[in-house]
Amino acid sequence: MLQEFRDFLLRGNIVELAVAFVMGLAFAAVVNSLVNDLVMPVIAMVIGEPDFSGLTFTINDAVFRYGAFITAVIQFLAIAAAVFFFVVKPINAIMARRRKPTEEEVTDEERRHRELLDAIRSIGR
Repeated sequence: MLQEFRDFLLRGNIVELAVAFVMGLAFAAVVNSLVNDLVMPVIAMVIGEPDFSGLTFTINDAVFRYGAFITAVIQFLAIAAAVFFFVVKPINAIMARRRKPTEEEVTDEERRHRELLDAIRSIGR
């Protein structure tokens, strides 16, 4: 049973998943720092306040903290933009360069049409 457990733990997928998780946590810290330390101060310069969590309104003793929601939405959009521009776009560009150009797949009918066209052209020569 211990041998099976060891084999399970050392399978490539589990190890890769663990590495991806740790890298994701490290990247999340970097992106959170980017948002909190660089993006939110810019927003504060434009709007005048970097943290909207103090914005509330009250209806029948119920406090609605819409400012915290606005802050969370801004942070989400900034994180999504950072991930898209710093991870997704570069990876897609790298993958596009590494992809081998595939031959154009031709149906049987298209191949017959090309053969007939080549035959007609060779007659005209």
